[in-house]
Amino acid sequence: MAALTTLELIYVFFSIALSLSGLAMVAFAANAYLQTERREMLLLSVGFSIIVAAAIATTVSAFAQDFENAIVLLTVNYALTTVGYLFVVASVVGDR
Repeated sequence: MAALTTLELIYVFFSIALSLSGLAMVAFAANAYLQTERREMLLLSVGFSIIVAAAIATTVSAFAQDFENAIVLLTVNYALTTVGYLFVVASVVGDR
């Protein structure tokens, strides 16, 4: 494997930052669910988990495929991220 370019290093850095901040939000929401047993916190935790999984899978897949098939990769990423955000929205809206 060739050395990473500057742009690839920046991409990896921001992917790691996004993943770590997302995992922190998952931990906060899961902890809140355990303390309160509120369904909204469970939905929030699931939503952020899906978003983080999409981010990690996109980064790994991009490097595994040598950044080929970018349109398919981004389409899958957007689909999974949208599902994650639907869970986040459901947690905010709640039982209204």
